[in-house]
Order: sequence, then C-alpha cells, then structure tokens
Amino acid sequence: AMQEHKNFWEKNAGRYDRFMRKDRAAYDEMYELIRPVVRHKTVLELATGTGLIAKHIVIAAAHVEATDASAEMITEAKRDTHSAKLHFSVQDMFRLPYANQLVIVSNALHIVPQPEKAMQEIKRVLKDDGVLIAPTFTHAGNSFSGMVRAFFMKMAGFPLRSKWTSAEYLHFLSQNGWTVRKSAVLKASFPLTYAECVKSEV
Repeated sequence: AMQEHKNFWEKNAGRYDRFMRKDRAAYDEMYELIRPVVRHKTVLELATGTGLIAKHIVIAAAHVEATDASAEMITEAKRDTHSAKLHFSVQDMFRLPYANQLVIVSNALHIVPQPEKAMQEIKRVLKDDGVLIAPTFTHAGNSFSGMVRAFFMKMAGFPLRSKWTSAEYLHFLSQNGWTVRKSAVLKASFPLTYAECVKSEV
C-alpha cells in the first residue's frame, strides 16, 4: 500500500502544487502561526512534500531538516532552496533518528495507514519539552460542498484515509498523548485545522 501511495504523489507532484496554490491565503495564515513557535529552534519536518512549509518558516528557525518518503518530492523541493539553514532529505517517517526541539507534520496524519503509530514515533524523536505542530485538512462535518469535493478527490485517487472533523482530529491528538495548547481552523479548500501540541505526560 505504501508503494501505491508513493506512486500517487510522484505522478501528482505538479497537480498537488497547483492545488496548494489555491489555498495560499490559508497557508499564509498558517505560516504566521508557525514562525514565532519555531524561532531559533531546530525543526524536523515530516512529509514535507515539495517543501512549501519549510521554505516559508526557515527564516525564523535555527535549522530545518525537511524529510519525505518520496525521492521525487524531495528533488522537487530542492529545486529552489536558497537557505543554508534548510536541508531536504528522503526519510521514512517510521525510522527517525534524532532528538528534536520541534516537529512539524502537515497533512500527513489523515493519509498514513496507522496515524497512532506515527504519533508514537514523533513522540520518540521529540525532546520532552518539545513542540509538535500538526496542521491537517479536516472536513466540515456534513457540508454538501465538502462531500462533493471529497468525492472528486477520491475519484482522482487522492488518498484520504481518515475523515476527521476538526473536533475529531483534536480528540485524536489528545487520545494519543498530546496536549493541544493552541488550535485554529483556517479556511482552505478543506478546513485546515492547525494544532500546536506538547506531550501530555513526560
């Protein structure tokens, strides 16, 4: 399944970028929320994709290590990297070696096959006083336009595994040992739930 999943992103890297461009306003708002939190910190980003978030926040951070399981995505991400503080690498989300002050995982938890396992792994690589920033597309309950869009994305082979509403997503985080210290719902093509978390018990 992981292979299929990788192939989808490799075939759709360009389309994905266009899709994201539509959501620029919501993303700008998200970068504004992230920058003060990453200030002077070493950051590990998982599932960086084409590196949009990493490139927009590196100015505030001490260093950003942005990783993705897809070599194609990382090649794309490296294209226009102009910061010595930013490094892109191909890495599996489930084999992460280092102690990090801050981990960012954006729009990956609703598509990885075992989000609980991903959460355990993030906890392992994050320092005890570290922060997890996990913005994820959620859906607006049963809004008709949300259902229509989800249907078209499914038709296009867009891998949406979990169907969380914003409240369900925040509940998932707290069930998995995180205290959500700040959250916001940003208006993108799908509601984008921004969540900033710390470990519940250290």
